[in-house]
Amino acid sequence: MTAPVLLLTPGPTPIQADAQAALQKPMLGHMDPAVFALNTRVQHNLRTLYGAGERAFTALLAGTGSLGMDAGFANLLEKGDEVVVCANGSFGYRMADMAERYGAKVTLVEAPVGRAVLLEDVEKAMRGEPKMLAVVHGETSTGVLNPAPEIAALARGKSTLVTVDAVTTVGMMPFHMLEWGIDYSYTGSQKCLSAPPGVAPIAVSQRALESFAGRKTKAPLWYADFQGLRDYWDDHAYHHTVPVQLHYALDAALEYALLEGLENRALRVKKLTVAILETLGDIGFSPFVERPEERLPTVLAVRLPRGVDDAKVRAELRERGISITGGLGATSGLIWRLGLMGESARPEHYLRFMRTLGEILGIRALEGKLEEHLGAVVA
Repeated sequence: MTAPVLLLTPGPTPIQADAQAALQKPMLGHMDPAVFALNTRVQHNLRTLYGAGERAFTALLAGTGSLGMDAGFANLLEKGDEVVVCANGSFGYRMADMAERYGAKVTLVEAPVGRAVLLEDVEKAMRGEPKMLAVVHGETSTGVLNPAPEIAALARGKSTLVTVDAVTTVGMMPFHMLEWGIDYSYTGSQKCLSAPPGVAPIAVSQRALESFAGRKTKAPLWYADFQGLRDYWDDHAYHHTVPVQLHYALDAALEYALLEGLENRALRVKKLTVAILETLGDIGFSPFVERPEERLPTVLAVRLPRGVDDAKVRAELRERGISITGGLGATSGLIWRLGLMGESARPEHYLRFMRTLGEILGIRALEGKLEEHLGAVVA
């Protein structure tokens, strides 16, 4: 039997133990009363996870986080609507692409690779009253944290709906949907919650639901139509066959996360990120994102020192049972992106990573250096 690979990538993450066990539960039909009870618990816990408030509609889409992104634009936009999209990496540009496919008029607010979107640039683009303002909270492709709360605040007092991609933040970083004025948000099960991929937890504000109800045309994406989803999740009417086993697993992982406490999880990743940066800094690595406040703790992007062959070292790590991810596009060969979400954000995993990396690079005591830095990090 092949030894398991330690996933330290930006996703998927190692499956949380309770979620792994939940996959073994006996199959039930998607219209079974026990499944509806399970779904109701998931909905309640998702409201807590997102800080969405009791009036928000929450659900699991039967697809990955990209379906969560797609569903928001499909349900909340119509042809000709104006949308402001913040883009400073692959997933911001994916947002723009999806919005354009549904006929929206997109205004891009861009920032250089490795930098957060500037509030003043968003404010300029928001001088009118666009139908939607969309931003990726944590840009997975570059390890940049965008100021989502402050960006969302620019829409306050307007009819503009705010969409936030929370794929690498919710469940591992502070996220307060209702307080921040966010109308639609989504993530992927395999990210901060460490469940198997295949379901996308979403949260929809009451304001967004009212906007959806006022559409002049039907939503073009039948599979994730908000009304069809509400028929199933809230009224227990048939819509489509949901992946019951993945609901079991997500439920278990979500319960585990809330039991640990969202503040404790945020502290866990923050401390580990600081210690990893300091340890790698000792041997010539440097943060790709220069400004500390713009660094995404859950996807740590580090610039490789001279003499370290990206592909070769990552291949050697993989041969020894550890998987990490390099850069995308312009950053390919220049950076590593280390995942610190859910179960990957554990000191024991990164102690193993440092020990193995030290062996490959011929650097002694790298594991010990991480232990020292972990002990020195002030909460």
